Amino acid sequence: MLIACARCHTVNRVPDARLADDPVCGRCKQALLPDHPVDLDDASFDAVVGATELPVVVDVWAPWCGPCRMMAPQFEQAARELKGQALFARLNSDDNPRTAVRHRIRSIPTVLLLRGGRETDRRTGAMSARDLVRWLQPGR
Repeated sequence: MLIACARCHTVNRVPDARLADDPVCGRCKQALLPDHPVDLDDASFDAVVGATELPVVVDVWAPWCGPCRMMAPQFEQAARELKGQALFARLNSDDNPRTAVRHRIRSIPTVLLLRGGRETDRRTGAMSARDLVRWLQPGR
């Protein structure tokens, strides 16, 4: 499984059986799959999302958005529950308009599900951790 480091953008190979073992980047030694969302920006978005073979779940938000602030702890809880199964990330749409426009973000919060760098699904509006987990793991 290939996973790009959100900090230094180095692509790391991690055996599938070791995804739950807290793998770290071979270059900068940061956690590749932390139990909290990583912050992405216009410069890092494609490098991380495009090179990561695990599903990437991105919360597109803005600091002034009340529903975004309400959903933030729920998104973090879902990241803890699904650690090792997906990479959770956040993108501030105010600070990173190129990526927000490219992904046609019209309202926030919007959660994108990306696989192999391509969007496969999205949800708009605040979601609970339980709803996020159910959405990402339909059989659960």
